[in-house]
Amino acid sequence: MSAKHYDLVVIGSGPAGEKGGAQAAFLGKSVALVEKESSFGGAATNTGTLPSKTLRESALYLSGFEKRGLYGINLEMKDRVTARDFFYREREVVVSEQARITANIDAHKIEVYHGAGSFIDANTVCVTAGDGTRTELHADKFLIATGSCPTHPGNIPFNDKRVFDSDTILDLHDMPRTMLVIGGGVIGCEYACMFAALGIKVSLIDGRDRLLGFMDAEISAALKTAMMKLDIDLYLSDTVEAIEPAEMLNITLKSGHKFPVEIVLAATGRDGATKGMGLEEIGIVPSNRGLIAVNEHYQTLLPHIYAVGDVIGFPALASTSMEQARIAMAHAFDFRYKDHLAPILPYGIYTIPECSMAGESEESLNKAGTPYLAGHAYYKTNARGEIIGEQDGFLKLLFRPEDMKLLGVHIIGEQASELVHIGLTALLMNATSDLFIATCYNYPTLSEIYKYATYNALQQRMKMMPAAAE
Repeated sequence: MSAKHYDLVVIGSGPAGEKGGAQAAFLGKSVALVEKESSFGGAATNTGTLPSKTLRESALYLSGFEKRGLYGINLEMKDRVTARDFFYREREVVVSEQARITANIDAHKIEVYHGAGSFIDANTVCVTAGDGTRTELHADKFLIATGSCPTHPGNIPFNDKRVFDSDTILDLHDMPRTMLVIGGGVIGCEYACMFAALGIKVSLIDGRDRLLGFMDAEISAALKTAMMKLDIDLYLSDTVEAIEPAEMLNITLKSGHKFPVEIVLAATGRDGATKGMGLEEIGIVPSNRGLIAVNEHYQTLLPHIYAVGDVIGFPALASTSMEQARIAMAHAFDFRYKDHLAPILPYGIYTIPECSMAGESEESLNKAGTPYLAGHAYYKTNARGEIIGEQDGFLKLLFRPEDMKLLGVHIIGEQASELVHIGLTALLMNATSDLFIATCYNYPTLSEIYKYATYNALQQRMKMMPAAAE
């Protein structure tokens, strides 16, 4: 069997694979794309990022949650919501995104091979199609962008049709009345909120003592309060002892608490999707979580083989995965236009309410012994916040007192994942409080809270440094 030669073979068509392949093709390189599924987009398009975020919007719309109490009438429709209602828009968005990816691949004249790719030597990948047909592809460079798959702990009975992971939850046929979410990470908290907004009784359990431990503690505490207002039962610092299938799924926690639920969603982490790729045979040995080690250029132990996205681990975000792929391909083909990832990255958590952050947290600053001021501004005292009925959201800005340089941005509330980019840009520009004070924001807008959080910090600074106010 003679292998067809390419400058680059990409394995995986998620955000990293698509953008990496397009980047190389844009540079005039011949590119082949290997995708084992029938549809493009990977987990981000088909089972993860876009579906979950679309479902969040569906939950808010169908439940009338965002309009609660605004007009003095009850707009809730959650008693009539069916699984078909809930998943309708998600499927529309997924199909649309798949079409966009297909058009982008075609526009860059990337040749596609559907099937599972595995290395037979350091420069050759064998693609095995669903019908058993095998095709060998030879290349100078490779980009592994196979993403991740849900972790399945042995104590959770995934063989029961009422037990779902973060991929299979999209196959839900009937809306339950009760559910348990195992895992208080990003995926677990997002799904717990959206199902609770629809009136489903949700319990969430996590072995850690707080939700989303990577976030600023004040934001994490505010999210916990918001989730409790959604009537979510939170069991922190606890674990599942047993799940006994019966007419209901009977849950026993390590703490001794017992309760029945109709379904279980296990959001217990994700592993790198590297099984069956033949990596060990060519000297690339993934970790026990299936993750591939890379250097600052995203090269593996074999310098001509690059790996990006979820398959290399943290931060495992679609946004960073795309950038990693572009940087990797610029390095691979010596195109000197992008050689590093932005030093500060934004994080968006699509819970209800949204949370977002960029830069330092109070915890990281305290750990480093760095002095700071925390300025707050609240949605409920903002005109746009009042209009939309957002009562609990707030922005926190962290500044260095000596020169009021911005150090961190933390938001919880409506549009947090959009608003954070104002602060992110300021952080990347090494801006000080002067930027927010000098800027004229549209009125009424949520963006105005940047100015008032800055004023709040400046007031604290004046109290700390009386001479600066003279």
